[in-house]
Amino acid sequence: MIPSTRVAIACLLVVLASGSGATEPTRRFPDIVVILADDLGWNDVGYHGSEIRTPNLDRLAREGIELDRFYVQPSCSPTRAALMTGKSSRRLGIHRPLGKNEGDGLALEERILPQYLEALGYQRFMVGKWHLGHFVPDYFPQSRGFEHFYGYLTGGIGYWDHNHGGGHDWQRNGETRREEGYSTRLLADEALRLLRTRDRSRPTFLYLALPAPHLPNEAPAEVVATYAGIEDGKRRVHAGMVTELDAAIGRVLGVLEEEGMLDDTLVFFSSDNGGLSPEARFPIFARASELALAVFDRPIPIASLEFMVSNTFDGASDNTPLPGGKMTIAEGGARVPASIWWPGRLEGGRHEGFMTISDLLPTLLDAIGAADRIPADLDGASQWGVLSGTGPSRTPDYVIGDTGAMALYRAPWKLVLQNGEQRLYDVFADPTESRDVAAEHPERVASMAAAAEAWPRHVRPGETSPLSFLWDPDGFGGPEDRAPWADVARERAREARQAQGFSR
Repeated sequence: MIPSTRVAIACLLVVLASGSGATEPTRRFPDIVVILADDLGWNDVGYHGSEIRTPNLDRLAREGIELDRFYVQPSCSPTRAALMTGKSSRRLGIHRPLGKNEGDGLALEERILPQYLEALGYQRFMVGKWHLGHFVPDYFPQSRGFEHFYGYLTGGIGYWDHNHGGGHDWQRNGETRREEGYSTRLLADEALRLLRTRDRSRPTFLYLALPAPHLPNEAPAEVVATYAGIEDGKRRVHAGMVTELDAAIGRVLGVLEEEGMLDDTLVFFSSDNGGLSPEARFPIFARASELALAVFDRPIPIASLEFMVSNTFDGASDNTPLPGGKMTIAEGGARVPASIWWPGRLEGGRHEGFMTISDLLPTLLDAIGAADRIPADLDGASQWGVLSGTGPSRTPDYVIGDTGAMALYRAPWKLVLQNGEQRLYDVFADPTESRDVAAEHPERVASMAAAAEAWPRHVRPGETSPLSFLWDPDGFGGPEDRAPWADVARERAREARQAQGFSR
C-alpha cells in the first residue's frame, strides 16, 4: 500500500470514530484554591463588625457563601491534619501543635488531598505554612503529593527573619532559602508567580497557608500607622497583620481574574483556629506567666518563660461574642470565619448549617464531580448537596480537644467533657455557651458521652511531651543557634540511609 493511501485511510478512520462517539473529550476539572489564615479571630474580619479592614475577605463572604457555623480544631496542626485527610485529628494522633523536636508528623501512610487530586490530573502547588511534620524530608509537602512547595515547615516564624526556635525555616522544594522581605508578601508573590506560569493544559490546585496573624506581632510600619485610632499597641499591629493577610488574598483573586480563571475556580477560605487573645488563656501558661512577670521584665531571659508569657499576653485577636479562643474548646477556639465561592455555582448566600474542616476534602471531591473518589473511612462528609442546593448532606459527629478537655458536637448540640464534668449547650441558640442544659437532656448527654468515649484516639510513636518546650521552646523569630530546619532534616535522612547501609 502506497503512503498516500495509508494516510487517507487513517484520516477516514479518525473521522468515522469521531462521528460515532468512539472517543470522549478530555475531562476538565475546575481549579481549586484553598486559603488558610493562622489564628484569625471571629471578630477580626470586617463582615463580622471588626474595626480591621478586610475588603477581600468581605468580598469572599458576600459574593460567595459565608459559612456561618464552620468549625475547625482549637490549634493549628490538628486542623491542618483534618483538612488534608478528612479525618479526625484525634484519630490521626495529632492533638496539639507539633513541636519543632517532634520525631514524626502526619502519618506517612495517610493519603492526603493533593494525592487525591494528583490522580485526577491536577497540578498541585503549596505556598506557606505546613506544620504537619519536618523531622525528615519524607514528611515535607513535596513528598506528600505537592509538586511545588515554598514556605516553612514549623509552627510560626518571624515575619522578617523567617526563623523558628533557633533555626531558619524558609525553603523552596526542600532547599533552604534566605530572602529578605515580609513573609506574607513573599508568599503572595510566589502564589501569583505559580498561577501565571502554570501548565494551562491541567487544572490547578493551590493551597495557600498564610502566616498571619499568628505571633510574633510584626507588620510593616506603614500599614500599622493606618490604624492609629486603635489605642492598644498590640491590637494595632495585629490589625496590620490582618490587613496584610487580606491584601495577599486580594492579590490572588486579582490574578485569578487577570488569568481568566476565576469563573471556573472554587475558592475556599478559613482560619485554622480561633484567635489568640489574653482573654483566652491556656491555664498552665497563664499561671507560669503571671509568676514570671512578677520577677522579670520583658523580654524574659529564660526562653521557655518568655515563650509562655508571649503566648499568654501578646495575642491581640478578638473572638467576641464567642467565648474563649485558640487552645480552648470554647466556641471562640473552634468556630471561625470561613467562606466558599465558585462564581456561577456557589455565590451570594449564607450557610447556617454545621460544617467542619473534616468535611472539606469530601466536599471538594464531590464538588468537582469526583464523588466516586471519596473514601469510606473519613470522619467528615461532603456538604456539596446542601451548599449547592442539590440535596441534603449528612452532618456527622465532630470532636475537638483531647483527653481532659474535649467536646463532641452533634449539631446543634455540644457536649463539653472537662475536669470530670459534663456540660451540654445548644450552640445554635446559645453561641456564648451561657446556659448548660445537661440536666434537661440526660439521655442526650449519655448518648453523646458514650460516643465521645468511643472515639478513636491514636498516640503517635514520635510524639513528645507537651512540656518538652521547657528546655527548647518553639520561639517565633529571633536569633539562630542551629542549622536551618530543612538542612537538619536532610542530614537526618542521610545518616539514616548510611546506618542502614552499614547494618547490611
